[in-house]
Formats: sequence, structure tokens, C-alpha cells
Amino acid sequence: MIYPLPTPSAEDLQVIGRVDEMRLRLKFMLQQAPRRWRGVLRRSTFARAIQGSNSIEGFQVTVDEAAAVVDGEEPLDEKTEAWYAVRGYREAMTYILQAASDPHFVHHEAVLRSLHFMMTSFDLKSNPGRWRPGAIYVKRDGTQEIVYEGPDAALLPQLMAELVQQLNAATSVHVLVRAAMAHLNLVMIHPFSDGNGRMSRALQTLVLAREGVLDPTFSSIEEYLGRNTPAYYEVLGLVGQGAWHPTNDVTPWVRFCLTAHYRQAETLLRRTQETGALAGLLEQEVQQLGINDRTVMALLNAAYGYRVRNPDYRNAADVSETVATRDLTALVTAGLLVAHGEKRGRFYEAGQRVKELRAATDQPRVQTDPYMGTRVEEAPGIHATP
Repeated sequence: MIYPLPTPSAEDLQVIGRVDEMRLRLKFMLQQAPRRWRGVLRRSTFARAIQGSNSIEGFQVTVDEAAAVVDGEEPLDEKTEAWYAVRGYREAMTYILQAASDPHFVHHEAVLRSLHFMMTSFDLKSNPGRWRPGAIYVKRDGTQEIVYEGPDAALLPQLMAELVQQLNAATSVHVLVRAAMAHLNLVMIHPFSDGNGRMSRALQTLVLAREGVLDPTFSSIEEYLGRNTPAYYEVLGLVGQGAWHPTNDVTPWVRFCLTAHYRQAETLLRRTQETGALAGLLEQEVQQLGINDRTVMALLNAAYGYRVRNPDYRNAADVSETVATRDLTALVTAGLLVAHGEKRGRFYEAGQRVKELRAATDQPRVQTDPYMGTRVEEAPGIHATP
């Protein structure tokens, strides 16, 4: 037996309705957005999801480094374990983005094992692509106290078969709840020797992506979970109670996930509005200077704290290396970008004028408790990334 799909309460359904409204609003805004800055927002969101999920497991990279991995770049310095972990997660998430629109896709144990292999193949001790061979314990950092014991390894084939059956079953339960329960079941079964958290978060995103309401990149709550890791672990501990208890009340977990969706939607709506406003100002700026407005893509990335590199820009703008170099040189001459380094290590960051325009479009950060209706607002300021 696995954790069954719960029946949402009337209060849960109200929150789900508000999240759906926000997601449809976001979908409309993204559809109306020009491709050049919608791509910047998508890249940033994808990088933040990858960074957030991996940070929970202790693989620390900056958002800029995660964005470089998204773009398929090799690191300038030595390849670290964190780089390999983030690259593996990118591969798995790229597969999920492809599966989202595949009309013939079905959930299967082999798909989950394949995703696990993509994520962990750099470390053979993780038994990539295989169920764990024995017992597994989750320990608290620092004290090494056991806080969770997974079910017996002999039960894994049956439990995973039940999970796949639940994933494929026709049901009227809302996708936000189904995705949350897919996450909960996989992380509680803990079927792998390592990487169970990353796999569970990726599975949640896969279930959401298959729904098709939003671009899959904007469906994930992995960024939110990375920013709220203590609360994430706390609610899993509350529901799990230290061992495999599929009859436990899952209400706290479902409400935590619905709150996460609501707050992530708030964040994405704000970023979309900010990015649109900033793109408009940057377009005016380059037009006044006689610079091609395709360069707005480079300026947007720089404004949000990402390092701009010639290969990234020419691929995004679909121009030759010569044209890309000319564009970036023009932006440096105009003071909109500042160049650093030489040859392969050369990159560009925002100039003072771009930073000023970024500050002018910054909006207050608002987080809402959708169950209580309370809002916490932070003052606007300079933020490195959207």
C-alpha cells in the first residue's frame, strides 16, 4: 500500500482555484511576451529550479553557474561534484520537458530508473538507475540522528508498481494534488541509494508538466523548495513520522505544496511584469544609441546578474561570432556592459545605466499565505536575479 490520493477539502479547493487563476494569467502574459525576453525569463526560471533542487542536497552552485550548465557550457575551472550533479539534473529535466508534450508517454518504473541514472551516473556508489539493494536511513546533518527509515528493500518492486499505477490512473483529483502525492510517495519509499529527494521533486514537475497548462519550466516549485528547505523537511517529517506510514494524514503536506504553488506563481507573475518593463526601457535605450534591439537579450541577462558570454549571446540571438562580437563591443562602448577577462574567459556584466534601469523596474516582493490571506511585503531593492 502507498499513500492514497486524498480528497481536497473545500478550503483546499478554494486555494487550488486561486492558483489556477494565477497560472492562467501567467500563461497569457508569457504568450503575449516578445520571444527575446520570454527566453531570458525561461532560462532564468529553469536555472533557478535546477539550482534550488540541488542545493537541498548540498550541491551548491550559483544561479549564474546553473544557467551556464543549462546552456551546456563547460566550467572555466575544474569540474566539481556539484557541477556533475547539476549537469545530471539538467539532463533529467530536459527529458521531462520533452516528455511533457509526448502524446504517447506513460509513466513506468523504467522511466524513473532512467531519470535516476541521468542524475547520478557520475557517482557509481549511488547505484544509478537501480533500486537500492538494502536498508536506507535519512540522518540529520551534524548529529547523524536517524530521522527516517525507508521501507524494506524487498517491498520496493511492489511499492513502485503501485506508484506507477497511481500515476497512470484516470482520476478527477486535481493535478496539483496528484503531483504533490507523487512527490510524497517517491520520497517516502526512498527507492534509490541516493538522489531520492531530487528524483521526487523532478517527478512532481513531470506530473505537472504533463498537464499542459503552462510551459513545464514555469510549473515547477523546486525553486521555492530550495528557498524554504527547513520548512520542506519539517513537513515531510511531520507526515512521515520517522518510517513508512502510508496511512498517515497527508493534509499538512498537500497544503504546504499548494502554498508553494501559490507563492511561486506570485514570484513568476512579478518577474514577468518586471522583465517586460525592463525590456521596454532597454529597447528604448539601445534604439536611441543606434544599437540593434536584439542586444536587449544580452542586457536583460546582465541586468539580472548573469554573466554574458559571446557564445551564449550569439546562440540566443542567432548571429555569427563576428556580429556577436560587434554587438557586445558596441554595448561596452556605450557603457551598458562592462567587459572582464580575455579570450575564452571573457564575459560581460551590467554597466551602471543598466543597473539603474533594473532598479527603476523593481517591484516589492510579496508572499501570501493563501489559507490565512495574510501578505508579507519586502521593500524593493537591487536584486541580482529576477
